Amino acid sequence: MNIINTKNAPQAIGPYSQGMVVNNLFYSSGQIPLTAGGDLVEGGVVEQTHQVFKNLKAVLEEANASLDTVVKATVFIKDMGDFPVINEIYAEYFADHKPARSCVEVARLPKDVKIEIEVIALVN
Repeated sequence: MNIINTKNAPQAIGPYSQGMVVNNLFYSSGQIPLTAGGDLVEGGVVEQTHQVFKNLKAVLEEANASLDTVVKATVFIKDMGDFPVINEIYAEYFADHKPARSCVEVARLPKDVKIEIEVIALVN
């Protein structure tokens, strides 16, 4: 196992790592819309979703993976009413490559954010 940690994404806000590589798979912890410095990104679900993808790209890169190698994504959203907007942004990041995905509405997310995404990816 290899613990993944990068300064280009927010540090874990609890007793966990940003991600783990086991054999040739990377498992990310859920990424929320915090900057690498740990500040909550201002704005609504659009800005928060783009920040989540920025964080995912950073931890994937540290693991020697990328959005193109993601095999499964799990999306947690605070309000299913935001799904169309989130889905549109999601499609920008997964335009040609479309990994398996689950999306669920949850009662609450850390720091009361609107979105959290975790991924599983193949390591190059």
